[in-house]
Amino acid sequence: MQKEILAILEKISGIVWGLPLLILLVGTGIYLTFRIGFLQLRLLPYSLKLAFSFKQDKRSEGDISHFQALMTALAATVGTGNIVGVATAIFLGGPGAVFWMWVSAFFGMASKYAEAVLAVKYRVQDETGEMSGGPMYYLERGLKQKWLGVLFAVFGAIAAFGIGNLVQSNAVSTVVKSTFNVSPWITGVLLTVFSALVLIGGIKSIGKVTAFFVPIMALFYIIAGGIILIMNFDLVPAAVSLIFTDAFTGQAVAGGAIGAVIRYGVARGVFSNEAGMGSAPIAAAAAKTDLPGRQALVSMTQVFIDTLVICSITGITIVMAGMYGGDIPAGELTTSSFSHFLGPIGSTVVALGLLFFASSTIIGWSYYGEKCFTYLFSKKVAIYYRAVFVIAVFIGAIVNLNVVWAFADIMNGLMAFPNLVGLLGLSGVVVHETKVILAKIKEEKEELKQSA
Repeated sequence: MQKEILAILEKISGIVWGLPLLILLVGTGIYLTFRIGFLQLRLLPYSLKLAFSFKQDKRSEGDISHFQALMTALAATVGTGNIVGVATAIFLGGPGAVFWMWVSAFFGMASKYAEAVLAVKYRVQDETGEMSGGPMYYLERGLKQKWLGVLFAVFGAIAAFGIGNLVQSNAVSTVVKSTFNVSPWITGVLLTVFSALVLIGGIKSIGKVTAFFVPIMALFYIIAGGIILIMNFDLVPAAVSLIFTDAFTGQAVAGGAIGAVIRYGVARGVFSNEAGMGSAPIAAAAAKTDLPGRQALVSMTQVFIDTLVICSITGITIVMAGMYGGDIPAGELTTSSFSHFLGPIGSTVVALGLLFFASSTIIGWSYYGEKCFTYLFSKKVAIYYRAVFVIAVFIGAIVNLNVVWAFADIMNGLMAFPNLVGLLGLSGVVVHETKVILAKIKEEKEELKQSA
């Protein structure tokens, strides 16, 4: 019976994540890129500087800093997609899939920027003073289509248990078992306790933990991957060249055509950075900021860090190792490639990376799911959602999740549709707020010159 259900869900998932959604995701990013004047290219240095500034404007409304909001969003997106997702893209689509991940990420930065603008613009403050925002609010308050906001919230609240919980805790217990021979039950208990301690404090607790936790885990993986690239620098040019040439020749395992290369590159890129899906703006809405555009600039750096930095390290390493065309399963491709260059320590690096990445995803998605749930009901029931979410962490660590994985994939795809409608329908608001932040940046530069 389980096999039949899985087959049905996988078929539905294939339809939901088919070319229409991928074209809509990338197409929306391209459209927004032109409307905001390639802002992700022109203001990337400024955005990165702003993102990693620890100064807070205490006069601005919000719950957490720019940096904490970025780290919370990164916690949710930097996960299995950066390790297993990239490997799967190359396994099925060939080295050229990495190029199309880059393309989707570049235009995805515009989508992420627009999401954050709207999230801050239409956020609300509840009776306790906490901020709430995201697609459900800008679909209701901006687009005046509450039914779309309700749809997004339903899909988001459910998806959080799949992609943001069960499959992540399962990935953690599996890698800890295979690498360190620790029972899934023990891993499940530890992960559950850790999640409960973090989540009980709400967004402020989540923001503090992710601000400490995420930079460390990301730097660990980036440094390890950077060592591989530096030590084998002679192989890097050929690997990058192959990624570019294969992107247009289509030497894919699945289908053997350029369509498959593009599909797997774009799909796995979106799976990793979630641009256009509407999840990250929920965290952006909690940021202390004076203008929607300022937090939006910070938010778009998430895609840069997630895909153009972390995923690139994974992808180039796999292409350099050249094992993607053999008998090694996609799930083991990253581990084998790192071990090829670093020896036994390579498997430990990937295992720890996956352990930290997946654990952080649970924290970030718990907040997303809770906000969707409280939008549908009320903040009074938030404690019940947290309790069930924490219990699910333990369940995910000890059971087989093929059916859950497929179902969560469907919910993730369905989230994107109402969100993209909101981005396109409110693109004029995004353009207006972009003009406001550009004028403010210019004014601040002039004041800085005068004071100097």
